[in-house]
Amino acid sequence: MERINVLICAGTGCTSSNSPAIEAEFERWIAQFGLEKEVKIVKTGCFGLCQKGPIVAIHPDRVFYCQVKPEDVHEIVSEHLYKGRRVERLEMHDIDEETKDKIFNIDKIRFYAKQQRIALRNCGVINPEDIMEYIARDGYMALGKVLTEMTPQQVVDEIMASGLRGRGGGGFPTGRKWQFALNEKNDEKYVICNADEGDPGAFMDRSILEGDPHAVLEAMAIAGYAIGSHHGYIYIRAEYPIAVDRLKIAIRQAEENGLLGKNILGTGFDFTLEIRLGAGAFVCGEETALIASIEGKRGMPTPKPPFPAVKGVWGKPTIINNVETFANVAQIINKGAAWFKSIGTEKSSGTKVFALGGKVVNTGLVEVPMGTTLREVIYEIGGGCPNNKRFKAVQTGGPSGGCLTEADLDSPIDFDTLIAKGSMMGSGGMIVMDEDNCMVDIARFYMDFIVDESCGKCTPCRVGTKRLLELLTDICEGRGTLETIDELERLSYSIKDTALCGLGQTAPNPVLSTLRFFKDEYIAHVVDKKCPAKVCKALLEYTIDPDTCRKCSLCAKGCPVGAITGVPGKEPYKIDTEKCIKCGACMNACHFNAISLG
Repeated sequence: MERINVLICAGTGCTSSNSPAIEAEFERWIAQFGLEKEVKIVKTGCFGLCQKGPIVAIHPDRVFYCQVKPEDVHEIVSEHLYKGRRVERLEMHDIDEETKDKIFNIDKIRFYAKQQRIALRNCGVINPEDIMEYIARDGYMALGKVLTEMTPQQVVDEIMASGLRGRGGGGFPTGRKWQFALNEKNDEKYVICNADEGDPGAFMDRSILEGDPHAVLEAMAIAGYAIGSHHGYIYIRAEYPIAVDRLKIAIRQAEENGLLGKNILGTGFDFTLEIRLGAGAFVCGEETALIASIEGKRGMPTPKPPFPAVKGVWGKPTIINNVETFANVAQIINKGAAWFKSIGTEKSSGTKVFALGGKVVNTGLVEVPMGTTLREVIYEIGGGCPNNKRFKAVQTGGPSGGCLTEADLDSPIDFDTLIAKGSMMGSGGMIVMDEDNCMVDIARFYMDFIVDESCGKCTPCRVGTKRLLELLTDICEGRGTLETIDELERLSYSIKDTALCGLGQTAPNPVLSTLRFFKDEYIAHVVDKKCPAKVCKALLEYTIDPDTCRKCSLCAKGCPVGAITGVPGKEPYKIDTEKCIKCGACMNACHFNAISLG
């Protein structure tokens, strides 16, 4: 029996940062020191603090080594595993604000202190490719409980009582959706897991599937029993190869252990699962478009009703929940609806996983109780904006959401509050922006994404979003007027009211929220022809301060188009704004801060 486990993050983020080479080095040096019988290497899922990856955790010592490189492994093995001395230079820590001492206790490090892991409870803890490790953490106990002790209606009632709402963006009560499907009388019904995570910067579902795939499989089987379904689909984008591979391994292991397939646990209940790969279309996150894709058709939405719970895949009753929603189900069955309901707020029970990114010190996965404030997430968990930059806005809900400002920092994070403030929960993307971000450019970025991802079925989305992008581009490139802003706003409301599906209906949200909170930036772009954040290239102008210029000619030598003239040692240099392509080479070349951007 090994005395120490070396847990190495094998999620996408750390894998891309060379964690497989770190694993190989551990194997080599553990063998060199003769520790094979004492130390076990475990490939695990995401630890959450992606900013500090690759991460290696040593258990039971509860030591987290961060930003580990292959060349660091010899020191960790020789000092920590062999001699029992921690390698402090690599150890994850915080600084006590009062004493300025280092804090090494993981439970007291700010990034983890306010988190409560339910959906992520096994990520970074177990080997996702070993079903026995999942079973050792009470895995499949919930499935056994519902099959032997509960009726389908009792299962639905428990989920209903828990207050669990869909974590994919809409926030629809999960139990109610299951009840609709249970009420339908049909010889075939289906369960679908929506793992088509497409928001820019979002990776919650991917990390759960990479770190704890059995939690989703167990929940889908429970859902199948609850509604009377015997087959399910996991619809996952092909860009998630690690998650796909681990799902395949998990399904095979569950079948081999009698936890999926025929006569599960000897109860007579059959449930099989099938993986369907998506090509990465954002619109296929919408229920009816996803169903069309599973059926082999082009992923395009259809009007509702009928809703999938009545007429879904192959025309049969179907429930669709996303990965994070399913990841909560087994815990609710095991611990009870009252336990889950006690977490969060009255109308938003439980926790929510966010992919915290952008201009924030600690980027990564965060799971907090509903009702936690934006300030707590951004400043206490995320560490605030780096380099003492001023916080400007946070985008929640991705392309379907909206921007919230400093005035909203003390607002609780729950479904209804975010919607009331003009944003939404979405699947859980949370992008922080600071004073260096141009909000007009941010709106243009999201609209560019939406235009690419529109399926083109309805005119408001196909044509309207393209026109919104054109208007935003005009503003960013100096062609906009006050009338352009008015047209932007009118068109946004028209699209919101007339588009066919959720993608089109929420597409104008980033435009409307930035107009609401940062209209002064739009006006500066169209009236002053200036970008206050100095982001929009067409509105920038490089100038040389003649009093600061050292007449050294470095800027002129660095200019690729010959836009800078002057006489070395005799006269200050000047920039011809007509020739200048605004590449910034002159500013990079100048050692004396003589060039400014305005």
